[in-house]
Amino acid sequence: MHFALNEDQVAVRDMAREFAAEKIAPHAVRWDEEKHFPVDVMREAASLGIGGVYIREEVGGSGMTRFDAALIFEALAQGCPTVSAFISIHNMASWMIDAYGNDAQRHKWLPKLCTMELLASYCLTEPGSGSDAAALRTRAIRDGDHYVLNGQKQFISGAGKGDLYVVMVRTGADGPGGISTLVIEGDTPGLSFGANERKMGWNAQPTRAVIFENVRVPVANRLGDEGIGFKIAMAGLDGGRINIAACSLGGAQCALDKSLAYMKERKAFGKRLDEFQALQFRLADMATELEAARTFVWRAAAALDRKDADATMLCAMAKRFGTDVGFEVANQALQLHGGYGYLSEYGIEKIVRDLRVHQILEGTNEIMRLIVSRKLIEGAR
Repeated sequence: MHFALNEDQVAVRDMAREFAAEKIAPHAVRWDEEKHFPVDVMREAASLGIGGVYIREEVGGSGMTRFDAALIFEALAQGCPTVSAFISIHNMASWMIDAYGNDAQRHKWLPKLCTMELLASYCLTEPGSGSDAAALRTRAIRDGDHYVLNGQKQFISGAGKGDLYVVMVRTGADGPGGISTLVIEGDTPGLSFGANERKMGWNAQPTRAVIFENVRVPVANRLGDEGIGFKIAMAGLDGGRINIAACSLGGAQCALDKSLAYMKERKAFGKRLDEFQALQFRLADMATELEAARTFVWRAAAALDRKDADATMLCAMAKRFGTDVGFEVANQALQLHGGYGYLSEYGIEKIVRDLRVHQILEGTNEIMRLIVSRKLIEGAR
């Protein structure tokens, strides 16, 4: 039961928090404005073990838990949610190779993924299939010892800068049973990218379409058997949902901390803002909601570590609740800053923009409700 962190967990959290404060936070607004992807800083983070948080140690990973990861990604997101979120996606894609790859695949790719010498992207969504992921159309046709790929993935984080793409493709009939997972190297002939998307937030990481035109990929790059790709994708998303909820908590905590500091200094009608009871109550509600969400994320992460039967449902619950609360707390923080909250130099509006997409990615919050309701109805039968 995780109602208090042990000594090791406190050390892990503090290490990530100090790195974020020193190496990420001072540059976050500029990175957002310049659409700069700070690969060098992420590699520094990887040198602390953050490039492969829950990857096995034999291939260079840190061998930590999903609970540890939640602490790390929340702490990093206090510096910049966008950077933390990309590192979390890199970890998710790397974990899929660790969990479902054979020894040759794991030893070939994971040591450099854990140092972030190689960057990994997760490729599931397509222009015509987002929430209905099992309807994906990217086709891989077997040709001897290779697959020939044609199709397109959409909204891919790190696309164009990445070295490995963990791609869900259709190798069989329609539906989830016809999907397989291939690891595709970024310099493979026929692989290209769309323009860097102009986005509301998440500007410190590139988002592009990944396009496959007669791309030949060795069969040796397939993770597991044909037909289990949808299972692999969904297993990756269980952890990814915990990670992105943790990123929302970190961004919201930063916004709350900025609000507390601002309200100590700002005066209105002869009083500091933090002396007005109505505003004190708003701060109390923000902190309470944030703590409730944090407790939920910890609960779901612990369940995933134990492989509990209800872990998938709890991950969906925590993702929905954590990302909704994170965005609302950040939005309230902007309101508490008044007009200054709308100015980029205070960093609040950036957090609001960054956290908004967390309610969409890793499965929209409407899909999280669908997952939860289905599990509840199945359990009642």
